[in-house]
Amino acid sequence: MTGGGDTGAGATTSRPEPGEPIPGRTLEITREDLRRYADASGDHNPIHLSEDAARALGLPGVVAHGMLTSALAIGVVAEWAGGADRVLATSIRFAAPVVVPADEPARLEVAGAVGGGAGDGPSADVALAVTCGGAKVFGKAIVTVATDGR
Repeated sequence: MTGGGDTGAGATTSRPEPGEPIPGRTLEITREDLRRYADASGDHNPIHLSEDAARALGLPGVVAHGMLTSALAIGVVAEWAGGADRVLATSIRFAAPVVVPADEPARLEVAGAVGGGAGDGPSADVALAVTCGGAKVFGKAIVTVATDGR
């Protein structure tokens, strides 16, 4: 959001304009991140931890948890909007899993732009584009954020 006084990490009191891009980020996910997320979430599905288990189910390798992937991407919008408390709603459809190699991190490229009609109300929709290795991770991802300057 541009102009106005600072209300948080990168946010201001002015309303975002339709089409306004949010700052893009590259985020890395490692196998160690997957282990820590599995412990924290209780999701120990072997496709997130074992190469053999993932391949046995037809996956190309160990894949990141969908909730971890979406949380990381939503976090980029939350930072732009001024904090996690500014996120009002999310709608995400997955297009492809994020494969996490054993010897290097998977790199998520997160970009987004404010949707049309954002300047009129107390909230705005941000459409996210998230890719990994050039492949789309989300088919559709909308994060609604508060723009009311609270």
